[in-house]
Amino acid sequence: MFAGLALIVAIGAQNAWVLRQGIRREHVGIVVAVCIAADALLIGVGTLGIGTIVERFPWALVVLRWGGAAYLIWFALQSFRSAFGNASLSQAGGATAAKSAGTVLATTLALTFLNPHVYLDTVVMLGNLANQQGALRWVFALGAATGSVLWFTVLGVGARALAKPLDRPGTWKAIDIGVGLVMLLIAVKLMVSG
Repeated sequence: MFAGLALIVAIGAQNAWVLRQGIRREHVGIVVAVCIAADALLIGVGTLGIGTIVERFPWALVVLRWGGAAYLIWFALQSFRSAFGNASLSQAGGATAAKSAGTVLATTLALTFLNPHVYLDTVVMLGNLANQQGALRWVFALGAATGSVLWFTVLGVGARALAKPLDRPGTWKAIDIGVGLVMLLIAVKLMVSG
C-alpha cells in the first residue's frame, strides 16, 4: 500500500484533474472510480509480468510521451482560457460551464492512459516489486491497489468538501492558472525526458 501511495501521491495531471473535479463537485464518482479501476488494472497487468513488454518496446512509450505532451498542452491552454472568466462555482459550475459525464469520463481516461509515467509507475515499477514477493505477489498488488483506492477517494471527496469555501472567481482563477501551469510543466518534462 505504501509503495502504491508513494508513486501516486505526487501532483501530476491525473491528481490535478481529480482535485479540480472534486472542487467543482462535477462527476466526482466517475473520476474517482475510473482512476481507481485504471490503477488496479495496470497494477494487475504489471503483476502478471507484462511490464517486460513495455520495457522491450520503448517506442510505445515514446508515442505515449508525445501524445500525452500534446494533450497536456491543450488542457493547459483550456485552463488558462477559463482563468480569464469571472464565473464562480455556483454561477456556472466552476470557472467554465459544467461538463457532461461523457466529457469528464473521456478526459479522465486521456489523462490516465496518455501519461507514460502511469505505465512506468504501475506496470513496470509496481509490477516488478510485486513479482519480487514470490507467492505473496498478489497480496502486494492488492496492497498497492488499496493505496490507489485510499488516495483517489480522499482526494476527490476532500476536494469536494472544499467546494463551498472556494466558490469565488479569484479562487477559480488561481486554481485554473495553477492547473494550467502543472499541465505545462508535466508536458515540458515529458518532451525533454527520454
